[in-house]
Amino acid sequence: MRDLSLTLIQAETVWHDPAANRQAYDERLARLQAPGDVVVLCEMFSTGFTMASTEQAETMEGPTVAWMLLQAARLDAVVCGSVVIADQDACYNRLVWARPDGRVEHYDKRHLFRMANEQSHYAPGRERRVFTWRDWRICPQVCYDLRFPVFSRNRSDYDLLLYVANWPAPRTSQWLALLKARAIENQCYVAGVNRIGLDGNDVPYAGGSGCWDPLGRSLVEAGEVHQVLQVELDGEALRAYRSNFPAWMDADHFHIEGEGRS
Repeated sequence: MRDLSLTLIQAETVWHDPAANRQAYDERLARLQAPGDVVVLCEMFSTGFTMASTEQAETMEGPTVAWMLLQAARLDAVVCGSVVIADQDACYNRLVWARPDGRVEHYDKRHLFRMANEQSHYAPGRERRVFTWRDWRICPQVCYDLRFPVFSRNRSDYDLLLYVANWPAPRTSQWLALLKARAIENQCYVAGVNRIGLDGNDVPYAGGSGCWDPLGRSLVEAGEVHQVLQVELDGEALRAYRSNFPAWMDADHFHIEGEGRS
């Protein structure tokens, strides 16, 4: 495996103003000297974590996905983050994976945050996804998914577990502990991108974006301020660790009820 370079952008989100958020990210991305292979934005980066799904939703042909594709082509990198998307009479909290060749893949958030009544405003995703990019297998997840390790369990089918989030400040310690745990138990790299600032409901966010190696060691971590993190993931080190400590060979086999069904 070749190495994989990530750019993780931790920033504030302007409430319910996709055009302003796209403009702010235009400026941040323009300052990048080397964007690397994957640029990661947070959950609902164009709106904030909103339950006004019908009012804020765009389609996959809308301006935010078009902007992501434009940036991906310009940077020669995947650009990803979650967006409120309307698709076939339902709204989804959808992680969009925009490739520089113009192709788009996506993952719909499976675990909807009931403490904010998210399940009443969005349809749950069913299918666990793994994207292949530059020799790496990458499993994307969204925020609350982090609390459900069965769904994210490595089935020897990914190398990087990637979380985008709007994870509130009072639970930052849990965010950091769970990201580290997911790296250790799945023998993979884990990256997480969270936002900062206050949202339109006065919920505070304290960032804590970062990346951890398969032993749970921190490679980069952001504090509570705007920060662009860049990190190189060592593919050969990952292969060697899995070979020398093959705990994955003793993992339990299981089936998740309802996975992959619409």
